[in-house]
Amino acid sequence: MATQTFHPVLRYRDARAAIAWLERAFGFQPKAVHDGDDGAVAHAELTFRGGWIMLGTARDPSAGGYDAVAQPPGTASVYVVVDDPDALHDRVVAAGGEIVMPLTDQDYGSRDFTARDPEGNLWSFGTYDPSAA
Repeated sequence: MATQTFHPVLRYRDARAAIAWLERAFGFQPKAVHDGDDGAVAHAELTFRGGWIMLGTARDPSAGGYDAVAQPPGTASVYVVVDDPDALHDRVVAAGGEIVMPLTDQDYGSRDFTARDPEGNLWSFGTYDPSAA
């Protein structure tokens, strides 16, 4: 069976501010940030402990293309496997992040929490790794 790789793609009204927040609160590292002709972030790639996400500035749906069919910014939900959710939780709180589900020991063995980024996307971090099951 071939291995598949998934990279979540998120859209932000202010992608530059989102990149700074994701770096400060979660520890993402920007690897590439490409500006469009208008100076907005057209495409960015960020890493987190071996994983990748991509993001960009949301455009008006009337511009056509992907923006005409994409969900509005702030509607994504991402789950990220981490070894130490407690330390990351503390980092998010120290950065002023909004915790919407506190650190919880789940009945299926995970310890996790969920935070909302400044534009409304939900980020869950936990020890449950479905690929290891």
